[in-house]
Amino acid sequence: MARGQTAYVCQSCGAVHAKWAGQCNACDAWHTIVEEQAAPPSGGSARRTAKGRAVALETLASVSAAPPRRMTGVAEFDRVTGGGLVAGSALLLGGDPGVGKSTLILQALAAYARKAPSVVYVSGEEALDQVRLRATRMGLAQAPVQLGSATCVEDILATLAAGPVPDILAVDSIQTLWTSALDAAPGTIAQVRTATHDLVRYAKASGTAVIFVGHVTKDGQIAGPKAVEHLVDAVLYFEGERGHHFRILRAVKNRFGATDEIGVFEMTGSGLEEVRNPSALFLGDRSGLSPGTAVFAGIEGTRPLLSEIQALVAPSSYGSPRRAVVGWDAGRLAMILAVLDARAGLGISSRDIYLNVAGGLKIAEPAADLAAAAALISSHTGRALPQDCVVFGEIALSGDVRPAPQADARLKEAAKLGFSRALVPAGTKAEGLALERISDVGGLVRLLDAN
Repeated sequence: MARGQTAYVCQSCGAVHAKWAGQCNACDAWHTIVEEQAAPPSGGSARRTAKGRAVALETLASVSAAPPRRMTGVAEFDRVTGGGLVAGSALLLGGDPGVGKSTLILQALAAYARKAPSVVYVSGEEALDQVRLRATRMGLAQAPVQLGSATCVEDILATLAAGPVPDILAVDSIQTLWTSALDAAPGTIAQVRTATHDLVRYAKASGTAVIFVGHVTKDGQIAGPKAVEHLVDAVLYFEGERGHHFRILRAVKNRFGATDEIGVFEMTGSGLEEVRNPSALFLGDRSGLSPGTAVFAGIEGTRPLLSEIQALVAPSSYGSPRRAVVGWDAGRLAMILAVLDARAGLGISSRDIYLNVAGGLKIAEPAADLAAAAALISSHTGRALPQDCVVFGEIALSGDVRPAPQADARLKEAAKLGFSRALVPAGTKAEGLALERISDVGGLVRLLDAN
């Protein structure tokens, strides 16, 4: 019998090396390479004698009905998943330790179990008493959720086979799973990948919607190989900082829905509460006028979302000016500063620049360029923007301000929250607010200097 081969696999990125090394040359992580037993290759004779079966081919015109959804009852969670969980799908939820992943899953399962008591929660990290204590604190002790504590995939599958097929299965977490089919230690790349694959196969065969909970690395990526993310149908990230009381659920992959939706929750002593109006949450306290702030009217998926961008332009104490950015792309800030200097003659690149999105929200939309520029100009000149004004628009390298999509939705959300003015790109056609149309960054500087 052929001797099993070994491979040296990085536990951070999954890269395979020919020999052991102290540092992985793929991700530069130290002391993450572990020797693992590789699966023995199949024999050549077996491969030659194996015969496949023909599969039925269909045309693109044979469109089937949309898959049925299993709505949990937590509206923000269902929004991000695309309208609920799909039967037979696998979902991976990642987040920092202590951000509230287990709390969110327990609330979603309890809400679903009240209308369809066919939910199983398998905990591999916490004892069942710890899960019960959390449920009691959240007022969910009476929800008909079936609890189990196991880390071996064979034990989990045997438990599920002994009872009725559940509608939803939650496993917390994938880093604790292991299978007896491999000799590798629990938590290694091979164990996590194989165990996840076995449970995904169970989901496809039984119709159960499986939810995996996963940890993230210091870089913010889900711990384990990218192959785990390829195996599942949806990947969600639960974001939040300990200094803020709100949490954001964001989809980065979804085969059954959009990947630009977000759900907003507020962490309280009794669990997570849904935030119905996140714009009011991210605007913060705007009781008075202060230079260096601008309200950005953004779009997250199908939801208009208003947030406050804060900027501070200060004299530099060193030869190299400092840049500190929180919640926005630092490269985007560098581009805006260069455009303001080259196209508007503002001359602020030699100063220290601090930019922050209030509340810890992360903005990736190009339409935030004009709001960031307005906040920078306001801080530099010492002139505050009007309190009832919102800003949005994309800035090109030429200094031109380009239109942003879904302007009507942005302005309607602003009007609903009491705003009456808007700085928008030239060519924006919308009604409801008094619009100041900006064609280039030079016009923005002149307008703010005139206020």
